[in-house]
Amino acid sequence: MGLTSETTVYVAAAVAAVCVALLVWVWPRLASPSVRHVLGRLAAIGVTQVTIIAAFACWLNSSYQFFGSWGELFGNVDTAPVGVTQAAGHNSAGTAVAVKGALVQPASDEQLSRVSGLPSGNPAVNGKVESVKVIGRRTGVVDPAFVYLPPQYFQKAYARQRFPVVVALSGYPGSIFNLAQYLRVSQTAGQLQRSGQMQPTIMVMIRPTIAPPRDTECVNVPGGPQTETFLAKDLPQALKSVYRVGHDASAWGVMGYSSGGTCALQLTMRNPHVYTTAGALSPDYKIKDDPTTGNLFGSGLGRVNRVNGHDLMWRLKHLPVPQVSVLVAESKHGERGYPQTVAFINAVKAPMRVASILPESGSHNFPTWVREMPATLKWMNEQLTFPQDVVPRHVPKKGHSTVRAEGTEQPKPTASTRKK
Repeated sequence: MGLTSETTVYVAAAVAAVCVALLVWVWPRLASPSVRHVLGRLAAIGVTQVTIIAAFACWLNSSYQFFGSWGELFGNVDTAPVGVTQAAGHNSAGTAVAVKGALVQPASDEQLSRVSGLPSGNPAVNGKVESVKVIGRRTGVVDPAFVYLPPQYFQKAYARQRFPVVVALSGYPGSIFNLAQYLRVSQTAGQLQRSGQMQPTIMVMIRPTIAPPRDTECVNVPGGPQTETFLAKDLPQALKSVYRVGHDASAWGVMGYSSGGTCALQLTMRNPHVYTTAGALSPDYKIKDDPTTGNLFGSGLGRVNRVNGHDLMWRLKHLPVPQVSVLVAESKHGERGYPQTVAFINAVKAPMRVASILPESGSHNFPTWVREMPATLKWMNEQLTFPQDVVPRHVPKKGHSTVRAEGTEQPKPTASTRKK
């Protein structure tokens, strides 16, 4: 009985109902003022309240997928490195190929099957969303992800073409289900691409919470989870080993909401050789310790430098400005971060570029972020370069396999694939 299954929700609700009925039934029998009966009444009330809260929590988690399994809930997750072989290739014919050293493997479709509005049918016409696990070669992290592949990815004319990538990050304690169902990442991107407002782009939905239930933000915790290494090194390496994605940083962007937006800014400003574009919806501009994070920066002489390094305002003032483009979104009324967002915008200087979405009103929630998504993706599309490199063609010669890169024959760019 999985943590997110409907059976778990129904069982928890039934247990809560039984406890309420028992409370009503035993209450007259515990009416005596004796100490034993008083303690009995307190225990009955406590047990009933716990079961009601547990039933509500199960329903809420099943709806929003904060924790995908009992192991995640109790912090017992598998982080050991594993050897992976890609089971299915992504060439235009859809035939199975073995990719040596691949770091992505198929995962359960349980969460994906609950997402509405996903493409179906012929992937060469409608695109496809895959449920996978990403393996971190350096960190040993195993993190679930959804990967949206545009229709062009499966078309013969693009069989050797690489594609730009946008990594979408959830907030805390959010999940990839939230990105797909409530933020509508792949649905929005697919609609924009079909209408020619966005070039064919691979969308990767992943959570930065690599050691649940702890919120590690995007920090390499001394002696702890190495979140920044996973997202800035392991994730790109894994995707490049399996999918036809661009190898140059100009084809890579990262976006997110809430703490995922904070993470997107941090990754781009701290790793401009990996991500050159960021879209941040309702972000913070400084990472701080709190009860959900624990001690992120360690102790000793290096703590101050680590804290400052994750303070974006401090970086803009004291460090060379990276040549990246960022977009920040914050509502003027209804969200608390508007003054900090304005201060960040004013602090940005060349060669860094900043754009903003500043609606008059909104809240720190999905309806606000969904409104901001199309403009964010269209803006990111204008910053990202459609890769000019192609997948090398293997040409057998005298019984041996040789590799010849043929970069002169490419699909002619259309309005949706040409960099604006």
